[in-house]
Amino acid sequence: MENGTYFYMMLFENIGCIRYAFFGLGFILYCAIVCFNALIILAIFLERTLHQPMYILISCLSVNSLFGTAAFFPRLLTDLMSDTHLLSRAACILQAFVIFSYASNESIILMLMAFDRYVAISKPLQYNNIMTPRILSVLISICCIYPMICIGIVGILSARLTMCGNKLWKVYCHNFEIVKLSCANTIVNNVFGVFILTTTVIMPLSFILYSYVKIIIICRKSSLDFRRKAYQTCIPHIVILLNFSVAIFCEVTLSRIATLELPIGLSVILSLEFLIVPPILDPLVYGFNFPKIRKKIIWIIKACK
Repeated sequence: MENGTYFYMMLFENIGCIRYAFFGLGFILYCAIVCFNALIILAIFLERTLHQPMYILISCLSVNSLFGTAAFFPRLLTDLMSDTHLLSRAACILQAFVIFSYASNESIILMLMAFDRYVAISKPLQYNNIMTPRILSVLISICCIYPMICIGIVGILSARLTMCGNKLWKVYCHNFEIVKLSCANTIVNNVFGVFILTTTVIMPLSFILYSYVKIIIICRKSSLDFRRKAYQTCIPHIVILLNFSVAIFCEVTLSRIATLELPIGLSVILSLEFLIVPPILDPLVYGFNFPKIRKKIIWIIKACK
């Protein structure tokens, strides 16, 4: 095999019988993610009163979670039960594309949710004229297509590199780890990677922070009842946002700071947080905190029985 045609996933080597425990845990987690997010999507799709921007964006989060985890968990479970841990270069780049498209989409959907809450709280009388179904569809389309195009360009840039190594010390394909294995000039890859990180993660999170500062200022000047209703709809989003921000910070720090030395187990856990915790936490937070969604989910479960 030509060097660079296949990658060896080194972290799956010599894990012994503990692989069965990891397989069971991974299988349960993936089933939970699929079930929880499918329930959210079904509840919002079936209930006409939930066909509003805020709930549609919540369903977009669930669709994105299913999209991202579909590229990670099946391959993880296969590797855990396999004796060979080879992955073709094309398949590796495809997995990296899907996983990092998911991460970029997540931050931009959260930005749209913050914008939706800002408009609803700051301009309640104009909300229906601003957040029309057409405008929402355009915003979702642009905000999901843009990061996928950017990550696609990253994949093309990585595919053109000449590899001088083929050992990946990750449990999933990571574009920056692929770039580090190259013996070609990677300046373009690194510069474009920083550009994507800025436009799909840092800028959306900065806009979200700005939106919530404005919301807090508005709420301080409003009545107690207005503040209560505003915080009731914003707090779940803030919880999701904080969790995602911490997860992305851990992933970026671990991949970009070469001098950071952590135990291998802790490093793996921190690097996987953005792929495991948000897809489970998002549907639980929104399912429990929004009565309309919770009521429809209970109805679906009873109907299935």
